[in-house]
Amino acid sequence: MNENTLEIYTEINRHLLQESKPSDYLNEICNSSLFKKHPFIMLHNLKTAEQAPEHHPEGNVWVHTLLVVDEAAKVRSQSRNQAVFMWAALLHDIGKPSTTRVRRDKITSYDHDKVGAKLTKEFLSVFTDDIIFIREVSELVRYHMQILFVIKELPFADIRGMKRNTDINEVALLGLCDRLGRKNSDRDKEEENIRLFIEKCS
Repeated sequence: MNENTLEIYTEINRHLLQESKPSDYLNEICNSSLFKKHPFIMLHNLKTAEQAPEHHPEGNVWVHTLLVVDEAAKVRSQSRNQAVFMWAALLHDIGKPSTTRVRRDKITSYDHDKVGAKLTKEFLSVFTDDIIFIREVSELVRYHMQILFVIKELPFADIRGMKRNTDINEVALLGLCDRLGRKNSDRDKEEENIRLFIEKCS
């Protein structure tokens, strides 16, 4: 890892934790040459990962991620660990580029949460040997889809595993930002879904 790579990571971290719109800086650097090299290429690839328009009318995964990060910045003070929370917001869909497929004319990204958890560990391990930090971020990424699974009572729901490996309230906070980071989102509806999720997990 060269100094410039570490400098970008440090600057991203600073903007995630201090700025009201971290997306401004992320948009500034997303086309730089370093952003197209490992490990930032994982983020750059989000720009080419398309999403189902009925669920994500805002556009590709990069556009969605920037919206989520800005939503997360509004509520990061509510998190028990702001650095973990904000990096999870940035990396929550990092598994989508490698899992996105078109099946029966529908865009899907099955298991992007599980793949994303592994890629999150790979990404963060380039910059830090703080295994607790890396684990906590990756577990939030791993379980960020559980809100949908739990509310709809899908077979993928894993309340016991989620409680064992991460914090339900952090998943809920990240999940709210994920749901609001879309075009034309309904805040009242999404907040009610989060309330229902927490209730079902109790």
